[in-house]
Amino acid sequence: MSSSSQQIFFTTSSDGPITAYDASSTTAIARFITSRSPRRGLAVAGNKSNTFIAVSHVSSASPSGSIHLYNWHSSTFLHSIPLPEPVAPLAATSDGFFLFAGGLSGHIHVLSIPSGDLLSSFPAHKKPVSCLNISQDGSVLISGGDDGTIAILPIFQLVEMSSGDENPSSDFMSMKFVAHDDSVTHIISSMSTFVSSSMDSTCKLWSLFNGTHLQTVSFPCGILGLDLDPTETQFYAAGFDGSIYKGWVKFGRKAERSHEWIMLGQKHSSTVVSVVMTNEGKNMVSASEDGSLFVWDIESGEVIRVLGNDMGGISDMVMANGKAHGLNMGKEGSHDLGLSALVLSRRLRDSLEMEEVLMGAAKDRRRAIEMLESAITMYQKLLELILKEVKGGNCSNTDKEKDEKDKDDM
Repeated sequence: MSSSSQQIFFTTSSDGPITAYDASSTTAIARFITSRSPRRGLAVAGNKSNTFIAVSHVSSASPSGSIHLYNWHSSTFLHSIPLPEPVAPLAATSDGFFLFAGGLSGHIHVLSIPSGDLLSSFPAHKKPVSCLNISQDGSVLISGGDDGTIAILPIFQLVEMSSGDENPSSDFMSMKFVAHDDSVTHIISSMSTFVSSSMDSTCKLWSLFNGTHLQTVSFPCGILGLDLDPTETQFYAAGFDGSIYKGWVKFGRKAERSHEWIMLGQKHSSTVVSVVMTNEGKNMVSASEDGSLFVWDIESGEVIRVLGNDMGGISDMVMANGKAHGLNMGKEGSHDLGLSALVLSRRLRDSLEMEEVLMGAAKDRRRAIEMLESAITMYQKLLELILKEVKGGNCSNTDKEKDEKDKDDM
């Protein structure tokens, strides 16, 4: 894991700007113009060389939907991707090439980034798609629906489907099952398991390999978001009642029902929409619909900082590894106050990257020359051996002809 200074968390709103915060200092480092984003409608798509911030945009004036793509270096969106229906939850592959969007119809739309081309649409649920998550190894997409079902879908098959293919072939290796009695609100995965939360007031642990139900933890209210600690033995849940709950992950052969949880001391004044772990599990940030952000000390379970968001309520919050996503722009400046500093940082980064490329090219060129010289030496030796054998063969043939001539003279 990268250092905490490389972690950045983003918040979005249905009527305010998208804001990026440095996870270590919790200071705002960039802002982007407003997109009317619903819950779970925010994703960081990309790696060092291909990075975008994707935000679902819903407009009451249009029955269709769109996704806005932002570049870290500009406060305005660079591209608006039209879609045949409004979408809410988003998830992106780690390489930044593919984006998945969950629609009101229950379809999952597969998009190519940054072109925005619609590659395929898959009917995953009978009601709106409510959340999306990509497994840690990047092999499967896990989706939850308002119908309480969960679907596990191989990403390579979703990407290879033809656009408009409503009836995938029988060899499509999807897994779907009823998971909750109400809408699935969030899914977070580890290497072999995943946890789902729901408005039915439960969080459930599942096997990622076969969908086996392993554990249920019941709470006094609906849960809208959750996150695992770095040890993956504890999780924190965002309560509809404004509370933050801590639960324990238990692995057993049979599904267990548990009421083992504790409520952290301080409550938000409104529904908590998301929680994210920061600084290698030392801290946590919780975001509420009232626009407030609480920064928690995990060891003490206390709030150590409160951030007010006067730009509007928060609809979603996600964490990104700044170094892995090419967002390592330092702690100073923002799009509102320090855009020139960001541009200079970008130029410096580009120069360093170009220098690395040139150095690598020089090393490759030297290596190729050495290989060519070695090959030439080898071929010279081989040619000498061939010439020697040919010369020896000619001598042998001359001796044979002389012997045959002597026999004829006799």
